Amino acid sequence: MIPRRLRPRTLRAGLRIVLLSLLLLLLAGAAVVAGELTRVDDDVDTLVDEISPARISAESLAAAYLDQETGIRGFVLSGENSALRPYAEGRRTAATDDAEIRRLLGDRPQVIAALDAIQQAGDRWRTEYADPAVTAVRSDRPGQRPDEDVGQARFDDIRGQFDALNASLSAERALARDRVTDEMNRLRVFGLLALGAAVLAGFAVWLALRRLVLTPLDRLGAETRVVARGEFGRPVSVSGPAEIRRLGTDVEDMRRQLAEALAEARRAEDEVRAQAEVLSLQTDDLRRSNEELEQFAYVASHDLQEPLRKVASFCQMLQRRYQGQLDERADQYIEFAVDGAKRMQQLINDLLAFSRVGRFTDAMVPVDTAEVARRAADALDQTREEAGAEIEIGDLPTVPGDEALLTQVFQNLIGNAIKFRSPERPARIRVSAEPEGEFWHFRCEDNGIGIDPQYADRIFVIFQRLHSKDQYTGTGIGLSLCKKIVEYHGGRIWLDTERNGAPGSVVHWTLPVEPAPVSTAAAIAAANGEV
Repeated sequence: MIPRRLRPRTLRAGLRIVLLSLLLLLLAGAAVVAGELTRVDDDVDTLVDEISPARISAESLAAAYLDQETGIRGFVLSGENSALRPYAEGRRTAATDDAEIRRLLGDRPQVIAALDAIQQAGDRWRTEYADPAVTAVRSDRPGQRPDEDVGQARFDDIRGQFDALNASLSAERALARDRVTDEMNRLRVFGLLALGAAVLAGFAVWLALRRLVLTPLDRLGAETRVVARGEFGRPVSVSGPAEIRRLGTDVEDMRRQLAEALAEARRAEDEVRAQAEVLSLQTDDLRRSNEELEQFAYVASHDLQEPLRKVASFCQMLQRRYQGQLDERADQYIEFAVDGAKRMQQLINDLLAFSRVGRFTDAMVPVDTAEVARRAADALDQTREEAGAEIEIGDLPTVPGDEALLTQVFQNLIGNAIKFRSPERPARIRVSAEPEGEFWHFRCEDNGIGIDPQYADRIFVIFQRLHSKDQYTGTGIGLSLCKKIVEYHGGRIWLDTERNGAPGSVVHWTLPVEPAPVSTAAAIAAANGEV
């Protein structure tokens, strides 16, 4: 159990203490391992780079002395100088090997003492036997030749000293090997200790994480699960490091916000339920209103049309029969009556068409707008030829919609572009489209008389005209009908007001790539015949 005054206040501080402790332990272990490895490396170097080469040189030194003894014996037997060649080479080799051993093991007194003894024994063998024997043979005085037993005894002394040298080298080799073995054993022990320390450190880290992180998080999780089961009014509290406490505070804030949101949602649900009851009553009223509108549409299309046809017919009969028989003012009055009856018929037909938008469409089907635009242009073929207009239809897409309604859009827009052409230049009309996110963006561009930007919204209002009927014919319902059809399909329509002095006008409209659901407001507007 960690005393409370020694516990870290924050999780970051606790992790810093744990990591610092592990780092210190790692550095201490690394220092010990580095020291042991350095000693092992030194002892291995001594064994490989000093003792083993010295043993090889010692064997070569022994062979050099044997070569000397062999050369002297051959010279004594043959008397030829060529027999002394092994003797001379043996002396040179012996000197080289002796110097090499002294270089490698100059700090080993026993080895140096053995080399000194070998050198002294060799000097005695050469002084007492080899040199006198060579002198006696060369002077051809056999009687002065030293006794061979003396030479053999002196050379046996050399062999005895070599045994001492080999024993010293073996002792040094065994000592170095023992040091390497001891150091490797220490490394193994330290490795086991390090493993045990790592296990203990891991266990300590686990305990620290369990106490500082896991246990507080378990308590926080338990309290949040209680809240998740529906007890939104129960506060969430947690203890532990500062980070965990902050997390608990955030969870408590979220619980409080959820509780407030839930209470607000329940109040809104009650309001929606109350509004739904009101809407149900309004829906009944709307249904009755729609039935009345349908009756009105029937009356407008049948009962009102019949007297209008009679008025128009009799006025035309008066015009044909009495034209020129009455005064000029009477002829003008009759013409006004005929024109008024015809315009009233056109207004009623346009109003009926406007009110029917969306009321007789069961479902959206794929419509090839390029084909629709061509059919609309063909329907205006006579007007186009009279005006000398050029109509360009670009690559248009297939969109979901009502083919008849979309045909009205293209026919009205192209017809307006021809009607409001400029007398100063041939009419040029271009219809194009391009993708724009989830919509197709259509354009109908012309080089006609244009539209003042201040009337950009007014032109889409039903029965709104910018010119007198004497200048341009029409009822002023075409663009409002286009607006209603486009909005019924889920798009929008507008006039380009930033022409920067370019002649003519551009009408833009969008249609969805995918079928757009008709909103309740749009459905009500369609049923009421509103814009």
